[in-house]
Amino acid sequence: MKIGLLGGSFDPVHLAHVALALCALQELKLNEVQLIPAADPWQREPLAAGAQHRVAMLELAVREQPHLRVNPIEINRGGKTYTFDTLCQLPTGPDYYWILGADQLANFCTWHHWQEITDLARLAVALRPGTTLTVPPPLGDHLARQNRPLITLPFQPTPISSTQIRKRLAAGQPTDRLLSVAVAQYIQQNGLYQPPVA
Repeated sequence: MKIGLLGGSFDPVHLAHVALALCALQELKLNEVQLIPAADPWQREPLAAGAQHRVAMLELAVREQPHLRVNPIEINRGGKTYTFDTLCQLPTGPDYYWILGADQLANFCTWHHWQEITDLARLAVALRPGTTLTVPPPLGDHLARQNRPLITLPFQPTPISSTQIRKRLAAGQPTDRLLSVAVAQYIQQNGLYQPPVA
């Protein structure tokens, strides 16, 4: 059993998230990819949408993809979100692949128990717009000692970000080709990412 893990704030989930999950599924010949929404990411600002909304949007985004599923393990655990804790909580047996962007790889060695993370999962990295694939030397040395080379995904960098989408929504601008129709409808129905009332 080979399982891909794609963590993130998904605030909101957009088309590039789903495309990356499907790319990893195909390229790594995975049985499934689990999208794992963070409860409280320790390296970023507070999230704009609550956990319940982010899970609901993820469920809508992947409902037509039989090999993608939402795993709310970090939200159920609560508190600050650490990848190491999540990997320790997952069932033993499957081979896990942690999917991340090149921007996340650049600061990977600041992650909590980063060496142990590479013991528990293979790292599969996709390029992000405006970033180059730079492996931090300590990580490169560690992976070489483990004989577990970094996996790169041939993912076409997509200039979509949740930050950009939140700004567009707050300004009343369209989000065509950024969000799935179901997610866009959910955001509208629930009044998410609206500008603060003066």
